[in-house]
Amino acid sequence: MCQDNPELTHCQAEEMKIANNTVVTEFILLGLTQSQDIQLLVFVLILIFYLIILPGNFLIIFTIKSDPGLTAPLYFFLGNLAFLDASYSFTVAPRMLVDFLSEKKVISYRGCITQLFFLHFLGGGEGLLLVVMAFDRYIAICQPLHYLTVMNPRACYAMLLALWLGGFVHSIIQVVLILRLPFCGPNQLDNFFCDVPQVIKLACTNTFVVELLMVFNSGLMTLLCSLGLLASYAVILCHVRRTAAEGKNKAMSTCITHVIIILLMFGPAIFIYTRPFRALPADKVVSFFHTVIFPLMNPMIYTLRNQEVKTSMKRLLSRHVVCQVDFIIRN
Repeated sequence: MCQDNPELTHCQAEEMKIANNTVVTEFILLGLTQSQDIQLLVFVLILIFYLIILPGNFLIIFTIKSDPGLTAPLYFFLGNLAFLDASYSFTVAPRMLVDFLSEKKVISYRGCITQLFFLHFLGGGEGLLLVVMAFDRYIAICQPLHYLTVMNPRACYAMLLALWLGGFVHSIIQVVLILRLPFCGPNQLDNFFCDVPQVIKLACTNTFVVELLMVFNSGLMTLLCSLGLLASYAVILCHVRRTAAEGKNKAMSTCITHVIIILLMFGPAIFIYTRPFRALPADKVVSFFHTVIFPLMNPMIYTLRNQEVKTSMKRLLSRHVVCQVDFIIRN
């Protein structure tokens, strides 16, 4: 060893070289904030969202599946939106709740890559789903005579498969670029979850090219999708204003709801991914709402502005209550 080696300087240099090439096997998450009071507030907030809104998303899925009157493509895609958002919320929030109760917030390298993969897989799929829903509304409002022909069940399932594949391709590109980077320390991740901007900062190499590829893959795609969606709904709203009054309010309400969802989802994503990867004070707050709060709210916003789903949901709940009362009386 070094103590027995006469060439002490050379030995120390070798040890330093080995230490500098040590592969990182885990990351330490610095969390959302160091304030105990704010952590407690955020913990309670996330718990409330999980106990109230997350079951609401599954109720949307169950209502759409069980009601024969909700078979239109709009409700088919709405059910898938609720499923994607519920799944997306499981990638960050549960671990965040556990980390609030842990003194040391540690995630393994594999766990970090897995979280990053599902974050972009489900997020990319949801972005493409909103594009599909915009196309559905365009055909329904602007080309109503061709709606049943264009949006037939086979086409709907093909679009669903395409958006899942699109989300997978988008995510796997991120993962492959991350896996090619060397990580030898430091291993402190300045966030409460694993995401591309923070992870690549820890790489032991020049990441300029990788950052450009990430901005192109996530940022540019997000920006173009959001601008395209807003433009398409602007066309739809202009078309609706020129039509007769029958069904006009319902169509405008649906389009406005979709625009709200687009702003809620793509606004924070554009802020995070379309600029160079430098830290800003607002990053963690924007990421928190983007990954935890908004995914749970999106389907609820759709439901609260959709009279058919609300009516079906009330009917389903009242029928369940009647069955429970009848069961209690009989026993």
